[in-house]
Amino acid sequence: MRILLMLVLLSAGAVNAANTNFNSNHFSGSANCATCHDGLTDQGGNDVSIQKDWGASMMANATKDPFWRAKVATELKRNPHLADVINDKCTKCHAPMANYEAKKDGVTNTLFGAGGLLDPANPYHDAAMDGISCTLCHQVIDDGTQGTLDGFSGQYKVSDSKVAFGQYTDPRINPMLNSSGFTPMHGAQISDSKLCATCHNLKTPFVDAQGNLASTTPDTEFPEQMVYTEWENSEFADGASNEQSCQACHMPKTDGVKIANRPRFLGARDNFSQHHLAGANTVMLNLLANNSAALEVDTTNIQKGIQRGRAMLQGSGAIEVLSAAVANGELTVDLRVQNDSGHKLPTSYPSRRVFIHFTVKDSNGQTIFESGRMNADGSIQGVNADSDLTSYEPHYDVITSEDQVQLYEPIMGDTDGNVTYTLLRGGVYLKDNRIPPRGFDKFQVEDDIRVFGAAMNDDDFNDGEDRITYRVPVSASGTLSVEAELIYQPLAHGFVADLYQDADDPEVASFKAMYDAETLKSELIGSTSITVESGGSTPPPAATPTASINSSASVVNSGEGVTLSWSSTDANGCNSSWGGSVATSGSQNSGALTATTTFTITCDGDGGSASDSVMVVVNDLPPPAAPTVSLNANPTTIESGNSTTLSWSSTDANSCNGSWGASGTGGSQSTGSLTTTTTFTITCDGDGGSASDSVTVTVIDPPPPPTTTAPTVNLTSNRTSVWGRGGNSRATLSWSSTDATSCNASGGWSGSRATSGSESTGSLSATTTYTLTCTGAGGSASDSVTITR
Repeated sequence: MRILLMLVLLSAGAVNAANTNFNSNHFSGSANCATCHDGLTDQGGNDVSIQKDWGASMMANATKDPFWRAKVATELKRNPHLADVINDKCTKCHAPMANYEAKKDGVTNTLFGAGGLLDPANPYHDAAMDGISCTLCHQVIDDGTQGTLDGFSGQYKVSDSKVAFGQYTDPRINPMLNSSGFTPMHGAQISDSKLCATCHNLKTPFVDAQGNLASTTPDTEFPEQMVYTEWENSEFADGASNEQSCQACHMPKTDGVKIANRPRFLGARDNFSQHHLAGANTVMLNLLANNSAALEVDTTNIQKGIQRGRAMLQGSGAIEVLSAAVANGELTVDLRVQNDSGHKLPTSYPSRRVFIHFTVKDSNGQTIFESGRMNADGSIQGVNADSDLTSYEPHYDVITSEDQVQLYEPIMGDTDGNVTYTLLRGGVYLKDNRIPPRGFDKFQVEDDIRVFGAAMNDDDFNDGEDRITYRVPVSASGTLSVEAELIYQPLAHGFVADLYQDADDPEVASFKAMYDAETLKSELIGSTSITVESGGSTPPPAATPTASINSSASVVNSGEGVTLSWSSTDANGCNSSWGGSVATSGSQNSGALTATTTFTITCDGDGGSASDSVMVVVNDLPPPAAPTVSLNANPTTIESGNSTTLSWSSTDANSCNGSWGASGTGGSQSTGSLTTTTTFTITCDGDGGSASDSVTVTVIDPPPPPTTTAPTVNLTSNRTSVWGRGGNSRATLSWSSTDATSCNASGGWSGSRATSGSESTGSLSATTTYTLTCTGAGGSASDSVTITR
């Protein structure tokens, strides 16, 4: 099957391996770093090569991860109008170097299709395919936002001067600077958990059923993963009782390491942080290895990466039997599940779950009870979500039936309170009973990492552990073998089944072919077993009651109500947290809710009691918006006796009143004749209060009538007499006037003339008189000049 899959994938097109020796304006490919930082050993002779260790991690393969690609494709398909948001949000941390360089160049990121980051022709392709690489992490600047909301969700800042921050305070500068152009420099942030928070605290926007954005600000976005904040609330946090950074576990230290293979005289360093960067996703690393050619994955060290991930998982938690006994024909086993990691178990991306596989076998080796058996396709028998994507498995304190399975998981809900697997619809957690780390108090933590669902009311679920009881009826005598396994599954079956609904998309189809061919779909964290002797002659006790309660909605707005429905089996009576004694089944309206409320029902019977709870999250309605009003006059200055037009508009107002008698929330109106400067005011009232605005109309006196001045005119000649011929027989007339608009010539000349000017008389043969008359608003004036011959 796997060979056939490889042929199918390779036939789709030739594989063009990305160039890991690339250089860009800010970054350098991992192969360039490997030149000096591979071939390293510690004092025990262990290979601690940086690029080799990193290359076997999911960080190195972040862009090659076919599940991530498929999930991005489904998000784009389901909300295509938010393509820019999705492409940017998802590549910030999976293809960070390409995302950063493209933004610096003013280019919009796209992932798929011709010209997308996955296209070898894209100028940022090489940087994209190098994943979360060396020069990204080692150039992140500590600008004061790390570890805060402003620094979460991929809001890293990268140096523009090509520095390489490291853990040591006294780096040798010239060897690296000369060979790579990067200046080594001490940076305390490289060893601080806040650096990891940049991508491992991720909040995502979400939309309503119509695709409209329902989150309004970064703090109101959905906490898709909050690993850093979980750690902050554990005993491992800075300053806590067992202080350990993220790097302490994921980058374990060793001594006696020459951190570069050149120059040869370089001294050895202690407390060197190995670049294992191991997580828990052995399933995906195994899939990458089995499809390495199609996905361009370097498998040189990948088996070592899988081994490291498996070892980390086995150290992340434990399961143990606290007690086991048979009485009255019933086997009772009390288990404790313990979280030994620095964050929730499991943590990070919400496709992940941990579950208990619990079996009881009789003395003949026959299974008489089994809860949590996983099928070959990754589904778990009895789990609601694995057969119905609209439902989910509740949290249990007591398990009495094989179809009850203890799953530690997050379940996302949309804005309508329904189960969703679409990230852009996830607005709240309907269930989150992932086991918190030690030091975590579920009653004190912030909402982004709180416990949701019945686990909130489970008294022995908190502070790093959960205790759970299994009750199994037994009838035969002999030795009972009890085994409990704690199992991790990075891809919950419901998450995968939802993804497969878009299998017409090539990215989803490609992932489906790869994943369906895999046999490794889970990993064992730990197991425990015990044998118990059973008498077998005592009749089984009365059946233990069951109780179940549901709400018509899990999220409502303040003032709205829900319908509560409950049922029970083997119960004689029930009591509710909201109204005392109630029937063993029924429904009831909650009435108006003003705060998040947990409704609990407890039912009693001959076999004991059972409880169930449902939480209804109440969103506070924003206060009514305060009205606004704007009043204008056109014009704002008029002459006495004239009028102007007043125009007004308002928002969030129910009514308005103007000082000039106007009403209505908007309009325009003439003031009529005004003789004095007047201020007009309008006040508008709404549910959120009132608002006013004013405008002043300035009234001025009309200008006095214009005064008129009688025009003047002055006409002269440069000669008073002429003679002979040529120049001596002519003269030049010059004239000017004041307050005149036109002039007219008469006598020796005629016609209209400018109000000032000069003109030749031409040759004169007789004495001639020239007259010029100029006219203006104040009348007319004339002047004459006589030239003799």
